[in-house]
Amino acid sequence: MPASHRRRPSLTASCAALLAAFSSPAWADPAPSYFELLARLDQSPAAVEAGALVEAADARVRQAGVRPNPTVSLDVENAFGSGPFSGFSNAESTFAVTQDLELWGRRQARVDVARAEAGTAVLLRDLAVIDAAGRLALAYAEAEAAQRRAELAEEGLDLALADARAALTLVEAGREPLFRGIQGEAEVAAARATYDEAIAERDAAFARLTAVAMLAAPVTEITISLLDLEPRSIPSGDVAPTVRVAEAERQAAERRVGVERARTRPDVSVSVGFRRYEVEDATALTFGISMPLPFFDRNRGNVDAAQAEVRAADARLVSARQDAQADRAAAEARLASSASRVRAADAGVSAAEEAYRLARLGFDAGRISQLELRATRTALISARSTAIDARLARVRAEIDLARLEGRLPFQGAQ
Repeated sequence: MPASHRRRPSLTASCAALLAAFSSPAWADPAPSYFELLARLDQSPAAVEAGALVEAADARVRQAGVRPNPTVSLDVENAFGSGPFSGFSNAESTFAVTQDLELWGRRQARVDVARAEAGTAVLLRDLAVIDAAGRLALAYAEAEAAQRRAELAEEGLDLALADARAALTLVEAGREPLFRGIQGEAEVAAARATYDEAIAERDAAFARLTAVAMLAAPVTEITISLLDLEPRSIPSGDVAPTVRVAEAERQAAERRVGVERARTRPDVSVSVGFRRYEVEDATALTFGISMPLPFFDRNRGNVDAAQAEVRAADARLVSARQDAQADRAAAEARLASSASRVRAADAGVSAAEEAYRLARLGFDAGRISQLELRATRTALISARSTAIDARLARVRAEIDLARLEGRLPFQGAQ
């Protein structure tokens, strides 16, 4: 029996086994669109945590404006002693109420600090929401890219199977040597391994998206594309969120200096009450004022520390502004570059598809070799993979630019 016929069962069985692998039913539960998931972003742990911190800061503002509680005191003198002071008949009882006046703008300074910290909390909440939206967009895009790579790997496997069958036909006709058939079988096996790996990566990406989006059911398919969505240019002269946070932190640090300076002045308290004289069966008013003498503690250390924190906040603000300016320019350049890359990749895919079509026609007609056909098939798969990578890079660039502009990714592109 010729060698070509001895190899035929092996190639035929391999092709049949690989085709059978695709006969099983595929998952078909589509995931919500990115914008539908974005509408539920306020339910994410990061947004809930940031919102709770804002509520806590608002509560501290209310608490900072509350006056201190008065102090009530009751003093009894000349009672239960010896001689004429035995018992309670000669006792003197004093009941007084003492109130801290909070002079020198203490309460207002305290309120100013609390308000500044509350403003910082609001900015941090907004930044947390933007970061959560960025994580969602990236997880969605990576899951979609993994799905496309799995589809591309399946297509590559189909092409490898078709090329292997064509090679087997030529081997049986004696137009190609036997090792061409063996080579086609090896290519099918490699394509199958690539497909299995792509399926595993797709399932892992779907699991990450399910976790990030907090979906009750696992994501099994993405039908509404984010990779094909072109970001809209939104000119924005707003200050970057990180800079606004640094400015708010600097303002809070400056107001803490006012609190510490107010503490350098003595606490003044006034008291008013009445005294009961048992022996005379009479009462009299009492009043007084008290304040500590600032001989030793003038709070200078805390004032110096607060001023040093202001200088540190100034340095952080300068650094944030420089970083934001540089990062924004880089993000805009990356987004423009990625858009050009997507257009170039799409053109490359069109050229590769036409080259493979012509190569397949030439191979079937016996005008080109299997090696040339394999080269064009590899170029086609590579071009389509490059197109996926270019779109994923565009999503990443949009996420970075959106964060620097203080907006949600793909805002206005729906």
